[in-house]
Amino acid sequence: MTKIGKVYGGALYELAAEERLEDPILEELEQVDRLLADNPDYVKLLALPSVPKHQRCQALDEAFRGQIQPYLLNFLKILTERGDIRALADCKKEYQARYDEAHGILRATAVAAVALSEAQKQALTQKLEGMTGKTVVLTAKVDPSCLGGVRLDMGGTELDGTVQARLEALRRMLAATV
Repeated sequence: MTKIGKVYGGALYELAAEERLEDPILEELEQVDRLLADNPDYVKLLALPSVPKHQRCQALDEAFRGQIQPYLLNFLKILTERGDIRALADCKKEYQARYDEAHGILRATAVAAVALSEAQKQALTQKLEGMTGKTVVLTAKVDPSCLGGVRLDMGGTELDGTVQARLEALRRMLAATV
């Protein structure tokens, strides 16, 4: 994550928390981020230093005024004026991280060789919630190279219980004994 994303995303979260607008701003920030990611030419226009700042901000006004929270619109204008609009995704990540921390949410990704059933996802979520004391939002992905087992990534911590990892550990152990 960029420094700009950490600073600006954190500042937006602090403002939203102070105004008790964390949820609506998060939702709108996600929508704006998706919209801009889907329209890279619009982002290029907003980032062009050859276009006067007031015109770039006017373009944001025309696109978003009345559609999103005024605080978020002003935030987008600040990023645009400073030439940092391309850091919006990083700002959203920092905002999301601060939101999750404040609300006791832990985002986890489970990677397995085959798709996890709903019962398995639910059981894993409950186990993780019991271990962490947080509300777990679990995303499941499939990676056939795992061979079996599950690899978990929770807030930067990785727990690897896959067959692939166990075979690699066995391989290292055998190589060390030779």
